[in-house]
Amino acid sequence: MNIMGIVLAAGQGKRMKSKLYKVLHEVCGKPMVGHVVSALEQLNTKRAVVVVGHGAEAVKAYLGDRVEYAMQEQQLGTGHAVLQAKDLLADEDGLTVVLYGDTPLVKSESLKDMIRAHQEKGAAATVMTAIFDNPFGLGRIIRDENGRVSRIVEQKDCNAEEREIREINSGMYCFTNRKLFEALNKVTNNNSQGEYYLTDVIGILVSQNDIVEAYCTEDAAETLGVNDRVALSEAEHIMRERINREHMLGGVTLIDPASTYIGADVQIGADTIVLPGTVLKGATVIGEDCVIGPNTEIEDSTIGSGVQVKQSVLSQAKVGDQTSIGPFAYLRPGANLGNGVKIGDFVEIKNATLADEVKVSHLSYIGDAVIGKNVNFGCGAITVNYDGFNKQLTEVEEDAFIGSNVNLIAPVKIGKGAYVVAGSTITHNVPANDLAIARERQVNKEGYAEKLRSKFYAKKQQSKTKQ
Repeated sequence: MNIMGIVLAAGQGKRMKSKLYKVLHEVCGKPMVGHVVSALEQLNTKRAVVVVGHGAEAVKAYLGDRVEYAMQEQQLGTGHAVLQAKDLLADEDGLTVVLYGDTPLVKSESLKDMIRAHQEKGAAATVMTAIFDNPFGLGRIIRDENGRVSRIVEQKDCNAEEREIREINSGMYCFTNRKLFEALNKVTNNNSQGEYYLTDVIGILVSQNDIVEAYCTEDAAETLGVNDRVALSEAEHIMRERINREHMLGGVTLIDPASTYIGADVQIGADTIVLPGTVLKGATVIGEDCVIGPNTEIEDSTIGSGVQVKQSVLSQAKVGDQTSIGPFAYLRPGANLGNGVKIGDFVEIKNATLADEVKVSHLSYIGDAVIGKNVNFGCGAITVNYDGFNKQLTEVEEDAFIGSNVNLIAPVKIGKGAYVVAGSTITHNVPANDLAIARERQVNKEGYAEKLRSKFYAKKQQSKTKQ
């Protein structure tokens, strides 16, 4: 079956009171329109068209070539918006799912069920509906004696009996494609708003004796449209609970789900434990048997299995198996750690590759470097990679030892098995198995400490006399 999708994303969203275009506001780290397009992609749609208007360039920059675009220059109603896709889709055979870019909670599973119901009933249109305890302000679904949709009545037009109906119109539909565009050509703007409504298509199809069905989703939250920051926070809360639940059912332990924030595209392996205060974002992938947190932020990073990350920040980093990070470490973009690596407290890694079994235990900075297997960095060791104009490379070959408070002035290379003595500032290459020492000879001045104390005391007394 040829399935197509239309996403309406042309509205300005004034109630968001934001410089950011409405459908680009994020829910669980992903723009709302991204959630909707992802749901369509899981239907294996042949074509997907996003109708843009305000903020068109920003939406195109985000979605790229995942979809096609139709421009709605003037916002003249939902029917008018769908009609903008006519030149792209009107001649296609198959089904078209119509969604909104501000409904991030819609599930692909529900869309599949709606399509299945549409096909089984031989419908021209199927409306996604939901049951609300308090449906005030929402359009009601009026069914005929056969249970089919006969019409949709907006709140302001409901009589007393219709106001008691709890089944509402979500605004999301499945249409037989040619029927949709044929009916759209008959929609008029003879209403108080002077707009072309998509709901009028339903009435037109019913008047033609076409079958219009309703698919009632079990999760009413799927129909939530985000029009302001309050609704945005509600969507965030619902989505976060949904994501956390899926991870837990998949074998991940969340010690306190309420204080754990996991993005929509994050993947986590079984038997990993996530501790409170942890934020996982972007395209992060975490392996099995890890312990992540507490109070850890990981974004767009790949973490192996058996890894421990404690009270640290990782951004665009790669971490091998059985590696330990933190507490209070910072892995910046380009950090690439092998297996069995130890990164301790207050260590920063940037654009550096560390082979297996490297140890950087505390208070060090490793940037723009290639570090070989089984290298040990002492406390306070630093790769001095920036000369004020360019970044330079530091190379340390396997089994080398870098003592505490060593400065490696790049570009420089430390050979295999070399030993750099603590407190050294290294400006030249160190050959394999050599010992390098670069510090001034110590000089002890006998009894001079007492002279310094006496001098300091005299100045202090003189200062008090002047006061």
